[in-house]
Amino acid sequence: MPTGRRRRAETNGREAAELAALADGSLPPDRRAALEADVAASPELAEQLAEQQRALAFVQSAGDEVETPAALRARVQAQRRARRARPTRRLALVGAAAAATAVLAIAIGFAVFGSSGEGEQFRAALGPTSVVPGASGEATLTKTSAGWRIKLHADELPRLDGTRFYEAWLRNDAGLLVPIGTFNEGPTVTLWAGVSPKDFTTLTVTRERADGNQASSGEKVLVGKVDAGG
Repeated sequence: MPTGRRRRAETNGREAAELAALADGSLPPDRRAALEADVAASPELAEQLAEQQRALAFVQSAGDEVETPAALRARVQAQRRARRARPTRRLALVGAAAAATAVLAIAIGFAVFGSSGEGEQFRAALGPTSVVPGASGEATLTKTSAGWRIKLHADELPRLDGTRFYEAWLRNDAGLLVPIGTFNEGPTVTLWAGVSPKDFTTLTVTRERADGNQASSGEKVLVGKVDAGG
């Protein structure tokens, strides 16, 4: 590399490292004032600093929102301390943010799928009734932090429009019905339930009309029992 280009690359590298240090508060005081003056005089440097700050804020907020394993959190914090102890050898924070985000993604996956009951699944095979004899369906019910996500696959249900629609329900042994969503046609529909299929073990789909009556019409088109599944 020609000497001039090498010097420019080295200068750009030092600027990126110092901007990263300024963003996370690890820049030595004897350089802070001078760099802050350069940033104030240069829109380009100001935008680069803003990018560094946004990346840092993202990493910090992600870390705050996720309950990471103690060993993993300690390792990430040790790496941060090591970077601050060697400011002249750091990469730009944007690159560090990408690596930290990857670590946090692993932690998020651990927290989500390792938590008690998270990702638990049940399944239901749905058979037809005399209302729509050719219909059939199946459902997968997955536990999430927001509730139970239900993927319903329904075949041969004629489309309903206007004031007509289909509504899905979960029912317990006492006959109590809980609505879990409405739709116009299949084949694939996503529904949500705030009650557990461990207690509400029957899934039904009915034909409904927007008539101001929130109760089930009783016109069942699909019905099935919820069973534990993998």
